[in-house]
Amino acid sequence: MSAQILRGSKREIAESVARIPGEVREAIVFVEEPSDLTEASPQELFASMEPFAARAGGADYSREALYSRMEDE
Repeated sequence: MSAQILRGSKREIAESVARIPGEVREAIVFVEEPSDLTEASPQELFASMEPFAARAGGADYSREALYSRMEDE
């Protein structure tokens, strides 16, 4: 048994599979699902990621605070 990687459009891949001599027993297919993120504004994108943000009580998350040294550093 040998493995082959087929790339192209759905039609090109199907035609390539049909031309393979012998029995094709398995196929792994990667389907790219349509994404609505291209239509989302930056505010909507960051709002959708907010539940996954790490937060510590009372910390300053501003750009200035992130890139400046703290008093004890």
